[in-house]
Order: sequence, then structure tokens, then C-alpha cells
Amino acid sequence: MFSVIFPGQGSQSVGMGKDLLQNYQVVKELFKEADDSLKFSFSNLIINGPKDELDKTENTQPAIFLIGYSIFKLLKKEFGIDLNKAEFFAGHSLGEYTALSCSGAISFLDTLNLLKKRGQAMQSAFPLGEGGMLAVLGTNIEKVEKILKNNEDKYNCYIANDNSNLQNVVSGKIKDLDLFEEDLKKNSIKSIKLSVSAPFHCKYMSKATEIMKNEIANLNFNTLSNKIISNVTGKEVENIIEIKKLLVDQIESRVRWRESILYMINKKINKFIEIGPGKVLNGLIKRIDKNVEVVSINEIKEMNELKNNGFF
Repeated sequence: MFSVIFPGQGSQSVGMGKDLLQNYQVVKELFKEADDSLKFSFSNLIINGPKDELDKTENTQPAIFLIGYSIFKLLKKEFGIDLNKAEFFAGHSLGEYTALSCSGAISFLDTLNLLKKRGQAMQSAFPLGEGGMLAVLGTNIEKVEKILKNNEDKYNCYIANDNSNLQNVVSGKIKDLDLFEEDLKKNSIKSIKLSVSAPFHCKYMSKATEIMKNEIANLNFNTLSNKIISNVTGKEVENIIEIKKLLVDQIESRVRWRESILYMINKKINKFIEIGPGKVLNGLIKRIDKNVEVVSINEIKEMNELKNNGFF
């Protein structure tokens, strides 16, 4: 059995999807719809940059979605690969929206515009340059939680992403992250500051939560064709009312990616197909369980290989 997974922020790159756009009409049509809906040449930004503009959260989120959704539709129309046969869909943070759209729950244009608003809301929720995120490497989440709990009187930082067995991401104010980083060094734990402009997936996103609560409440949701794994719970969810609530909660909640993958593996999933730019999720899953098979699909040759290598 297999699951389809969709990447989140950090997987973007200038020029992503260029070969697909040049070669397939279905992709050209989706890019044109995106340009018309967003009222500027979004496709030109994705293909030609500049990078600093594409890396703005309000552009990154709909851009990664557009690439993932385009690949998903292209696989079905041109390659005859129906990924809706998957047991589960799951996405990392904004990738959960791609998963929902590909499952039929939210329309393409509704998802595109919702992610534009989500990016704007998250970007404006916290003063620019005052918050950030720190990747903690080579240790388990229990150790990270213990350091944070033992130093609550010194700083307030929060686990934003539980990505794999030995990789977690922590959010907080810059001054708090600096103090946390010092404690990590004392414990011989490696860390890397991420090039993000705000402390995502923690309580500092409360203003974004209020904005998205209204946006999601007013959005039309359809019946899902696939079971979705929630970032918030790390478990499957099918009820539309619950999905809407969890999407709101997701803004400030920990992304339970490791738990999500383990949940699917425990449900007999032994193959994962990553749909979208980059191969970030591929690497994370291999660190969670090296025995499962993972393929990343974002180029034409990879689509041909998926069709011909008997993956299904």
C-alpha cells in the first residue's frame, strides 16, 4: 500500500516546474489560471524569480502548491497514474492544503488564494526580524523538550516541527533562540538557524490564527476522495468540520511529521510518493524508517520512471 505526500515551505527554487510548463498543456492552463486569479504574472516569478521575492511566505506557499497540484494532475492526464488510489494523503504544513486540494476537498483556485492569504497572515503576525526558527540536529525530541522545559525561566521557545528521529525545528524570538542555542552547544547538540522571517507554528502566530479562522470558516469544502493525515494530530481525519478546525489549529501547533509517517507505516504503508518541488520529505522519511520505499516526483524523467518501474 502507498501514500502520497506533499512538501512544505523550504522546498521552493526559482525555475521549479519549468520543463513541465514548457511541455504540457494541462500545466500551462493551471499556471494561466493562477496568473489570472492572483492578478499578476505569478508563473514568471516562479520560473524566473527573483529568489528573494519567491521566498516571501505569501508567494512561497501558493507557488509550492501550484507545482504539486500541477504534477498531480499531469500524472493522471498524461501518464495514466491515478494517485487517488493511495491509502492516505499527507502534507507538511502548507503541504496539507495541497493534499486536501488533490483529494477534492478544496478547489484549485480556492486553495491557491487561501494559501496566498495564509502566507500574508503568517508573515504579518510577528514583527519582521524579531522571530525565527532553529533546526536542531542529531538528537531526539525528548532531549529537546527537556532542555526547553528546564530553562523556561530563561527563554520561551517552542517545538514547531517534529520532522524525523534526529531533526526538530524550534521557533521563538531571536533573543530566546540565541540563548537556547547556547544551551544546545553546552550539550554538544548541533543546530542551524533557518532563513525564515517569523517564528511559525507556535503561539506567536495567534494573529494569523484569527485571520485564517474566518477564511477557512467561509470556504466551501467538498467530500474527500482520500483519507488525510492531520499535522496537528499525526492521525487520519475525514470529517470536514474537524478538518477545518485542525487547519486553524495548525497555524500555532507543532507539525507532527514523524508521528504522521509512523502512523501510516503502522497502517501497513510501505511506499511513499512525494509530489512537488525538491526531495526534502524523501530524506526525512528515510531517517524515520529506512525500510520503506520513497520516490520524489517533480521532473518528466521521474514521471516516466514511476510509470515504468512497477512502483504500484
